[in-house]
Amino acid sequence: MPQTRRRDTQKRETPIETIPVPQEQIEEPVVPKVSAILVAHNQAPALRRAIVALEASLDRERLEILLVDSGSQDDSAQLDVEYEGITMLRLPHHFGATKAMNIATRTAKAEILFFLSPNVEVAPDTISRLAALIEEEGETVGVCPMLMDTEGTPVSKVREVPTRADFLREPGGAAVDLAAESVEVEYPSLDALMIRKPFIKGMNYFDERFGQFGADADLAMQIGRAQRKVRLYPAVRATYHAAPDPLSGDPLLAADRTLGAAAFLGKYEGFFSGLSFRIGAIFRALGRFDFRELSALVSGQKLDGSQAM
Repeated sequence: MPQTRRRDTQKRETPIETIPVPQEQIEEPVVPKVSAILVAHNQAPALRRAIVALEASLDRERLEILLVDSGSQDDSAQLDVEYEGITMLRLPHHFGATKAMNIATRTAKAEILFFLSPNVEVAPDTISRLAALIEEEGETVGVCPMLMDTEGTPVSKVREVPTRADFLREPGGAAVDLAAESVEVEYPSLDALMIRKPFIKGMNYFDERFGQFGADADLAMQIGRAQRKVRLYPAVRATYHAAPDPLSGDPLLAADRTLGAAAFLGKYEGFFSGLSFRIGAIFRALGRFDFRELSALVSGQKLDGSQAM
């Protein structure tokens, strides 16, 4: 009897070769090493020159450019359309440099800040060299380049923290030794100052009792009290283009300067020192029959008239 062969009813599964699906690589955002901060009011031509120079900096991908426009009436507020690599912060009024710097400092992503005047044109290696120097020096909280004018004449000065008498005269200062490797600066200029952001945060940012003037002197005092240093490096250069102050036509400019000096003296020499300085300015304005400045000094009105000191 023939044997019947049992049919295998179970299907044999053919192994399917799996093809790995390539995973999309997500590029990590580049964290800026330095945040350059420009505060400006009606300075569009100077800003274009400053931004072009910053864009040409070495290690540009690690540089953040922050522009604070303080209520300009020119085309400054549209510069982020011309230069896509910058971040624009628009303020409706000119609240003074102090408030603008605080807004930019809080916005900045980097741990190293570079406060820069629109009138300063950096060289391609200015920022990278300063950043390397501030990282090397443990006690150094800030570093400055040597500012030269367009004719190659030194502009930077070595200044001491201002006294009461200094506020009543034109700022002076000693010449910088160009042959020195570095020079300690007691009173650095905010025209070009690289500083560690944690230090600014540690002093609870800039004191907004100051309007347009006084925050730089206050910063110098804070640095000195913390026993830290700011050094200027003559071999690291940037160009300063002299230009009229865009606020020079404002009759409240002198009042804002006086109120800044009074706030500084009141903070570090006592309330009556600041008050007496302010009263002296009130009598001088009265003697000149400058009633708008007189009113601003009495009320403590800031430069744009929108806030009181």
